[in-house]
Amino acid sequence: MKNLISELLIKLAQKEEESKELVAQVEALEIIVTAMLRNMGQPEQKRVIDQIEGALAGVKPDASVPDGDTEMLRAYVKKLLRHPRQ
Repeated sequence: MKNLISELLIKLAQKEEESKELVAQVEALEIIVTAMLRNMGQPEQKRVIDQIEGALAGVKPDASVPDGDTEMLRAYVKKLLRHPRQ
């Protein structure tokens, strides 16, 4: 029983570490996108945002992806593009 608990704790720690890495990757990408958008002129920024939103609009997610996940992704991308980090 102790071995089982130990194995579960190790797996939990590994998952937590993976989660931290993913959060760091997302935050890094958010910083990069924000910096890129801020360094563009308004017309260029609008063109890039329109292209990204157009590309997303044309994508149909796999049937195995829950609708809630798809909407969450779309909302996050919209927020990032229209209201970047301060």
